Amino acid sequence: MGTSTAQDMSVVYRGAMSRFSTGVTIVTTRTPNGPAGMTASAVASVSLDPLMLLVCVGNTLATRDAISGSGVFAVSVLARGQEHHALRFASRCDDKFAGMGLRADHELPVVEGAVAYFACEVREEVAGGDHTIFIGKVVSCGYEAESDPLVYFAGRFGSLCDPRSHAQLAFDWQLSASI
Repeated sequence: MGTSTAQDMSVVYRGAMSRFSTGVTIVTTRTPNGPAGMTASAVASVSLDPLMLLVCVGNTLATRDAISGSGVFAVSVLARGQEHHALRFASRCDDKFAGMGLRADHELPVVEGAVAYFACEVREEVAGGDHTIFIGKVVSCGYEAESDPLVYFAGRFGSLCDPRSHAQLAFDWQLSASI
């Protein structure tokens, strides 16, 4: 292998990681000053017994301190068509929650229309370079079986492709073209 600078390696690393398809989530919590949240793709299942998942939060983000202070967080897995939520929560705008639909049946902010959600109690905070890894015990979760997730790949939003629907569309198109 040739030698490369840390900056070169960082650019290649970011490009390589962008080729890892991932779901898009909004991680939220409540504070005495109101809700806080951010867009995240670094979310993973940790354990089935007990039920645990992890989220990685940048150390410079206000959401990092908010989760650490509250000891709880929710992860809303975004659905196809919720790109606007992902973009809003990835920005540093003042009120990310303005006009946003939140489920009323949860103490934590859970995005209305999300494919799935997980409400967690923080069990551990682990330093991970320029991020903090929050490991949470899942205390509540749910999902919408008929909903399609929003995915992120190579710096763009997309959705899953169901080959059966493509086959049906091709058949329908050929049938209509032959009539």
